[in-house]
Amino acid sequence: MRLLARANITVDCEQDCPAVAMLRPRSGLAQWVMAERYELTPWVPATEYVDSYGNLCQRYTIPQGQATVAVESEVEVADQVAVDFHAPWTPVELLPDDALVYLLQSRYCPSDKMEDHAREIVKGTPPGYAQVERIRQWIHDNHEYKYGVSHESTDALDTMEAKAGVCRDFAHIGVALCRSLKIPARVVVGYLYQLDPMDLHAWFEAFVGGRWYTFDATQVEPRGGRIVVAYGRDIADVAFFSNYGPMKVTEMKVSVEKI
Repeated sequence: MRLLARANITVDCEQDCPAVAMLRPRSGLAQWVMAERYELTPWVPATEYVDSYGNLCQRYTIPQGQATVAVESEVEVADQVAVDFHAPWTPVELLPDDALVYLLQSRYCPSDKMEDHAREIVKGTPPGYAQVERIRQWIHDNHEYKYGVSHESTDALDTMEAKAGVCRDFAHIGVALCRSLKIPARVVVGYLYQLDPMDLHAWFEAFVGGRWYTFDATQVEPRGGRIVVAYGRDIADVAFFSNYGPMKVTEMKVSVEKI
């Protein structure tokens, strides 16, 4: 499946504002970037680097006043995500080095406090993919997708208590519960074809059976048509904009179409 994703973001800065953006998808085994356009208005010098999680980061200073960032990405992606209910738990000693960081608790995923919750949810479920899917289903069945109930400091435990949140909150619960079972898990942000309402999206991946698998607690069943923009321990690692000065997002338009 070939998708064309567009994001147009308008911001307002009280003064010149240094910023790091994550708005460019990267080619790899899961996807291939066919074409891109990245426009800054007004134009400013920019540099790019790869962070410790392998994400493409754009660095620039947004001038005082109103500015627009317009990104367009044509990407070849999988029609369906991989599913394997028999994929076993991978022992920690057999994990690749770069997966170990995704076992640690993080700001929004306090996995060190959630093992009892996780054990109760997966009781009687074989270790591995089946446990992660049970967690995903539990989140979907027991939490309402609702705007306005979470804020910048809301973590996975807060969302479980509120029984409501948005995509990033659902992903945080999944990640934290998996890590408490010694299953590496990471937050993913990007685009999902035919997401309703359309917006930038977040889900999670878990490492079982020797590879990463996709899980999305906001959806009824596994869906392909995903463009990955960034991976991280939680949403703090994968913000589309990290601003180092006063900056307000005044408008954001996102679209994804099949071509």
